[in-house]
Amino acid sequence: MVPRIDVRTALAKKNYTGELNFSFDADNGLIDIPYVEISSPIRAALHYEIFADDTVEVTGKISFTLKGLCSRCLAETEEEIGFAAEGVFAPDPKDEEYGYANGFIDLGEFLRDSVLFALPSRLLCKNCTEEESE
Repeated sequence: MVPRIDVRTALAKKNYTGELNFSFDADNGLIDIPYVEISSPIRAALHYEIFADDTVEVTGKISFTLKGLCSRCLAETEEEIGFAAEGVFAPDPKDEEYGYANGFIDLGEFLRDSVLFALPSRLLCKNCTEEESE
């Protein structure tokens, strides 16, 4: 389950920063690499900071394991993926900010976007990766 950030309560308690460590199930519909899936829960280690204008910056790392067939030779393979995620949430979002309402930040869209950005265009086994780098 993905936690929410309760901005109002945090401000009332004068907790302007916080940490979130959790795992959530992958949406394998995000992957467009044939015969590949996310084989582990996605792990998130996030830090948030609330600013005076009520914007909230969320930074951290998401990680997961891709498992499936090599896109080149079709051998079974897996790869650990790590991604530095960052986003800004605002009550009245502009441009590249995420929005939030009623004092609660739902991290769902942010995490979905982070997984999409972290995905490689293809999954290669160790042999094909070595051949490509030569």
